[in-house]
Amino acid sequence: MNRPVVVGVDGSPPSLVAAEHAARAAVQRSRPLHLVHGYLHPLGYGVPVNPYDLGLPAPTEDGQKMLEQAAADLAERWPGLTVEVRQVAGGPGATLVEESRRAELVVVGSRGLGGFAGLLLGSVGTQVASHAHCPVLVVRPAEEPIPVAGPVLVGVDGSEPAELAVGYAADEATRRGTGLVLAHVRPPDGERRVPDEVTETGSAAHAESAGLLATAAAAVRGSHPGLPVEERVLSAAKPEQALIEASGDAALVVVGSRGRGGFAGLLLGSVSQALVQHAHCPVLVARPYGHAR
Repeated sequence: MNRPVVVGVDGSPPSLVAAEHAARAAVQRSRPLHLVHGYLHPLGYGVPVNPYDLGLPAPTEDGQKMLEQAAADLAERWPGLTVEVRQVAGGPGATLVEESRRAELVVVGSRGLGGFAGLLLGSVGTQVASHAHCPVLVVRPAEEPIPVAGPVLVGVDGSEPAELAVGYAADEATRRGTGLVLAHVRPPDGERRVPDEVTETGSAAHAESAGLLATAAAAVRGSHPGLPVEERVLSAAKPEQALIEASGDAALVVVGSRGRGGFAGLLLGSVSQALVQHAHCPVLVARPYGHAR
């Protein structure tokens, strides 16, 4: 099955930036690109007022022109890329989640207009990242330049979701021809509450971090020979602080759907929310693939 890369487009600048990232991802994966526009407001805007009228409004001409123009621009910039466009009568979150059942990757912008309003900061972005049936790429705003040649950064904590994230991160680094940074965040030694055990506990923490990183690095080097891998221990009171700072020189940050220890709640908790809102580069949420229908 030739799963496409799917991106929600509404004509707003952030959604067009997301479409560019989606086009690049489609080319890197040798997949077609699908531009999707959901033309019903998530709260029901556009639905017939009469509850007995079950008909849905037809796709708009303006929406079709917007999609076709975006597709033409992307096809010109990326020769050989196959681009399809489609308008879907549905709310933005539900539309993208449904599209994800048959997708290789779903890409969402930071903010949008109309059918895709609030893709990042509102409930729609959370809905897509939480329930998609494939990985989700959240494109950060373009206020600052993204180092395209920078490394791919991924958090390591020994959990199964983190292992999935490391695998996705290694694949991305290989596609991009860049390096991979494996990061483990641990609390600063000075925050330990038992002074007599600081040295012993600190040494154990260092050993645990080194062990987690070494295990992850060995797995990556076995599955991706020749990929440059850096193991990095970060110290911070909160994992999101360290990862946001480390994302400053990264081209992409990959997070697992859930984690444990220092990375608990990567998808639904504060760490994930902090990264998708404040990382200095795009964030890939490593959702596992579901069964296509």
